Amino acid sequence: MPFLKPMNPPITDWHGRSVWLIGASSGIGLATAQALHGAGARVVVSARKAELLQQFVDTHPGAQAVVMDVADTAAIAQAAQYVQTQQGLDVVVYCAGYYQAMRASDYALSEMLRHQDVNYAGVLRVLDAVLPVLLAQGRGHISLIASVAGFRGLPQSLAYGPTKAALINLAEALYYDVSPHSVGVSLVMPGFVATPLTAHNTFPMPALISPDQAAQEMLRGWRKGEFQIHFPKRFTRLLQLLRVLPYRWYFAILRRSTGM
Repeated sequence: MPFLKPMNPPITDWHGRSVWLIGASSGIGLATAQALHGAGARVVVSARKAELLQQFVDTHPGAQAVVMDVADTAAIAQAAQYVQTQQGLDVVVYCAGYYQAMRASDYALSEMLRHQDVNYAGVLRVLDAVLPVLLAQGRGHISLIASVAGFRGLPQSLAYGPTKAALINLAEALYYDVSPHSVGVSLVMPGFVATPLTAHNTFPMPALISPDQAAQEMLRGWRKGEFQIHFPKRFTRLLQLLRVLPYRWYFAILRRSTGM
């Protein structure tokens, strides 16, 4: 039956497939780049820190690096053109992210806008550069890394959560538009992953996993043709359940469980 079929064309063989990972200098992006290179993909990594990208290229033969700031529209367009010219665009993975814990008592507009610029507007700039190519060639895949923090409002997530909620909605609308053109879209929803972004959290992080584990979950999701790739499921399924609760129950459970 149609609803039992994979939502995306499953990616079961990475050999010779071009993958452009944006935000791949550390954390989930770096681990995923390493896993994809090991699986035979032709990997291009992008980020702002040239020295970290060079370290990856030096230790992964055949990989390429393109230094780029996701806040720079012109640089993204040039990078996309370079990747397309050098080896084509098969899969684009947006891993760039910014996170600072924030509550209303320490509200800072500059931080709110910084989150928006990296976590959401950066995706829009990348889509502007790659969508025409993918639609014209009638194949390809776009993967956006959001977060379970985008499901519902959470403590200390005043700046971060709304940007991930926007990515969820964007990916859903994007899938509806491009899937008839044989372009896949996947929405990656990690729980807590031990990365430089989460290293400064002062609160307990349930079901914390490593970036390598996250990368393997992503490859598994792409292999199955999933739209939503969420992990670790023992944690993300609980948050999905909380997502459908009435607000009165949700806020009461949240206050009781976090003490905030």
